Amino acid sequence: MEAINNFFTELSSFLWGWPMIILLLGTHIFLTIKLRFPQRKIFTAIRMSVKRDKNATGDVSQFGALATALAATIGTGNIIGVSTAIALGGPGAVLWCWLTGVFGISTKYSEGLLAIKYRVKTADGKMLGGPMYALEKGLGWRWLAILFALFTALASFGIGNTVQANAIATLSHNTYGINPYITGTVICALAAAVILGGVKSIAKVCGMLVPFMALFYVLGCIYILIVNASYIWPALQLICKSAFTPEAAGGGFAGTTVMMAARFGIARGLFSNESGLGSAPIVAAAAQTRNPVRQALVSSTGTFWDTVVICALTGIVIVSSIIAYPDISYDDGAALTKAAFSKIPYVGTPLLTFGLLTFAFSTILGWSYYGERAVEYLKGRKWMLTYRVLYIIAVFIGSIANLTVVWNFADCMNALMAIPNLISLLCLNGIIVHETRKYLWRNRLDAEMEEDE
Repeated sequence: MEAINNFFTELSSFLWGWPMIILLLGTHIFLTIKLRFPQRKIFTAIRMSVKRDKNATGDVSQFGALATALAATIGTGNIIGVSTAIALGGPGAVLWCWLTGVFGISTKYSEGLLAIKYRVKTADGKMLGGPMYALEKGLGWRWLAILFALFTALASFGIGNTVQANAIATLSHNTYGINPYITGTVICALAAAVILGGVKSIAKVCGMLVPFMALFYVLGCIYILIVNASYIWPALQLICKSAFTPEAAGGGFAGTTVMMAARFGIARGLFSNESGLGSAPIVAAAAQTRNPVRQALVSSTGTFWDTVVICALTGIVIVSSIIAYPDISYDDGAALTKAAFSKIPYVGTPLLTFGLLTFAFSTILGWSYYGERAVEYLKGRKWMLTYRVLYIIAVFIGSIANLTVVWNFADCMNALMAIPNLISLLCLNGIIVHETRKYLWRNRLDAEMEEDE
């Protein structure tokens, strides 16, 4: 087992090394320039995301699709992940994480557009789409589409399931002394009640849970920033300076470099918002929308909320708390986050615990849909019930097992998902530009998608 763990550790380090970071960030920047900075339409996209596109074809509302995607992406990475990046790369990592989110909006936009452009309707009227359909229909590379679907199905059991269940069980045990077997049973029951109902059930629950959990977490961050008000500007200065000058970090961060800040900040931003990973467009394809660009804009708001807002808030909270309370230990991400939230009297630790629990559970729901659609692409609908049952069982196993190997395996599967998806985005960038010109640049967002599309 140790040998297997070492293998996946090395493979994960290689796959998520500088070549992958450069490929992902390079794709973000390339699409941003090619699409004339679609980030400037973010407020139009936000308004569109909360409106139902009447008489449009699809399984769930645009907001339902967005909420399901956010459920899968807003997770422990937004809380613990950001503080870990700060612990390893210094305060400057926050700026690099934020910039990754800003440019990643273009990639998430492009993924959503291709998801609608190449989606298919089943005999019973359901909409299916995602990178596997873009690879098959847009490029004719079914073999690569099969690989993407395989990696997605495997990743769903890892980062989307067992590791999240384990995080919930571990947190419940360490904070409240609850037996992991009890936690596992409860999570299993809750997950089964939602997942067995299919995409409409998942989207409905996520539509209620995501805004609720995000609001509570953001309010907690705002409270800490109010308490740390006099340290916000020094924190912002330190974040900006540390991103480009290593000596600016000072104190316990003196050993960090610009390269370290960039590496850990960019990697955390990429991993937290999943722009380029290829997961979000799977549910975007189910949205009720009249043309590809409308859903593309709605999908792009996921990266905005996940990284540009929530990760940035977390980063400023952590750095301002480090300045305000020099006694805080900043060599461990989890401890750093816990120390920062403990400054909220009475409710700080429960708020953090609640945020982590709900974020992890929502990730289980969101990734169940991704995995299910991947399995359906590979094996057809006859395997749907089997997948759902196995997925629910895996929730319980994850709650009681040691998942060191699974963590590293899941990281590898996520990286292997990203490669085929990025290939489709780069090879089909002409289609993305063509559709953007037709509907966005010519102010035809209300136009219906043409039949030959």
